[in-house]
Amino acid sequence: MIDWKKIDTVLLDMDGTLLDLNFDNHFWKEFVPLKYAEKKSISIVSAKQQLEPQFKCMEGKLEWYCLDYWSNVLQLDIAGLKAEISGLITVLPHVTEFLEKLQQSSKKVLLVTNAHRDSLGLKMEKTCLRPFFDNIISSHDLGFPKEHAEFWGLLQQQQPFDKKTTLLIDDSLAVLNSARLFGIAHLISVSKPDSKQPIKNVTAYLAIEDFRELMIGL
Repeated sequence: MIDWKKIDTVLLDMDGTLLDLNFDNHFWKEFVPLKYAEKKSISIVSAKQQLEPQFKCMEGKLEWYCLDYWSNVLQLDIAGLKAEISGLITVLPHVTEFLEKLQQSSKKVLLVTNAHRDSLGLKMEKTCLRPFFDNIISSHDLGFPKEHAEFWGLLQQQQPFDKKTTLLIDDSLAVLNSARLFGIAHLISVSKPDSKQPIKNVTAYLAIEDFRELMIGL
């Protein structure tokens, strides 16, 4: 699937790529509506009806990933709520073995995420994955989410890489499309980002169900 001799830099997404997206899906679709309903003294059904359009209109924008933004808008301690159910944060199957093999190679490995720094810190603390990365970049540090072409140019200025010898692995098709437009040559999608959901049918990119598929030749 990948000729590892042609790869010098590996860019890895976090949520839905290395970590089970079930945590985030449960948090935003169930736990936040529950807490919002309690705060407003309304039903969970009403809470979801109120929240869904607010969430929808922010998708793909930096605010969608910003815990401070949602804490302000919803008047809830979003970072605190994430910590409350942090026991649900888990690493996807065979991710650790893949990262160990990458670490033994000479490749530069960067975690490149849209996650807010508070969420990122919590997840690194829970998963102990931080030592596997040469650096960790949050889109909040650069001012653009990964769905925007500006993100990749700023990332390349901060962490120089050759587009022709760089691999990005991400579960978001919008992010992969953005990276492709920027010129990153090697792109792989994750077809099972949420362990509780069916496999996604991905046709636009090479797709893996788990990281064992990439370990050959690494």
